[in-house]
Amino acid sequence: MLMLYQNKFLSVLNFSITILLSLIFLSTSKALSFETSAKAAFILDQTTGTVLLKKNADQPLPPASMSKLMTLYMAFEYINQGRLELTEKLPVSDAAVKYRGSTMFLNTSDRVSVEDLLRGIIVLSGNDACVVLAEALSPDGTEKGFADLMTRRAKKMGMLNSVFANSNGWPHPEHKMSVKDLAILANRIISDFPEYYSMFAEDIFEFDGRAAANTRNRNPLLGLGIGADGLKTGHTSEAGYGLVGSALQGDRRVIFVITGLRSQSVRADEAEAIVNWAFRQFTEKKYGKINDVIGFAPVWNGDTPQVGLALADDLDILVPVFDNEDINFAARITTPIKAPVTKGATIGNLVISRPNLPTFEIPLLAAENIGSGGFKEKVLSAAKFVLRSISQNPEAAF
Repeated sequence: MLMLYQNKFLSVLNFSITILLSLIFLSTSKALSFETSAKAAFILDQTTGTVLLKKNADQPLPPASMSKLMTLYMAFEYINQGRLELTEKLPVSDAAVKYRGSTMFLNTSDRVSVEDLLRGIIVLSGNDACVVLAEALSPDGTEKGFADLMTRRAKKMGMLNSVFANSNGWPHPEHKMSVKDLAILANRIISDFPEYYSMFAEDIFEFDGRAAANTRNRNPLLGLGIGADGLKTGHTSEAGYGLVGSALQGDRRVIFVITGLRSQSVRADEAEAIVNWAFRQFTEKKYGKINDVIGFAPVWNGDTPQVGLALADDLDILVPVFDNEDINFAARITTPIKAPVTKGATIGNLVISRPNLPTFEIPLLAAENIGSGGFKEKVLSAAKFVLRSISQNPEAAF
């Protein structure tokens, strides 16, 4: 009888090993890294959440006008919360007019609609427009108060390397953001406010006929036919030239941030090369759908000896187009799985590893209900426990 239990136990062990081996597929998963001359860079495949490149990603750096995206994000939030209206007209203060650089050429006799201010920031990179919004949304009516509010809001969004001293990125020793934080912010703008995102693709905004020298969007990728539709350029002598960009081709969207480049032309060439690299060198493959059963695991003292392992989400994976390396799928399960087991309960994780790309995992769920076994199953479970103890420490049995 013991030999019978031992054979059954060994077959269960062999079955467990078979699960892991059966979850290894051949795929394409190695690609050349993109070489960038940017001081810092971050490239994200938004569709799959895959980070394709990181360079000095967490280093706080001067963001220049790219930090205007935080002012825009908060304005969008206020609008959606009903605390600000697109048609609402806001006054222009002396503090707003004093800013130079890129402006809407506002004056203190103006009252400007929120919608015009948003376009003035997105298309014209208006420093004055940022201050008008900041003072309207600030807890104390000042730009500094709004900057402090932006810093607190950024931390709650997971932007841990961002500190704002103003609303527009005007040079200040304490005003810093990392390229990773800028990518988080771009991702949130695209995901949280699709109804406003189309403004980022607008090439021209002629405000009241007064800004003839500043009517065109500085994003060098717009109009190239590569799917580019946002988001914001930046430049100061300290920061160099930078861009928070995004492009959509088919069902895939890529978000990238580069900064510290030496010229506008280098920024334009680098940005276009990044978009082409991200879409040409990587492709999305579907390995399974939500609730697909991809294997089985043994159950301790169950009315059936095993439970199906179901995917908690669609298994869509970004992989390099060329080169034949392995992509590995391994089931990480905490054993023993004790009955009873409820359908849909998390019983482990599927770990996906790819050379040159981050490892990630998704939960594995019980595909069915497993009830507790009777007397026979209890005896078998006890025998398995004894045999396992002997196999792990044979001298202790004598």
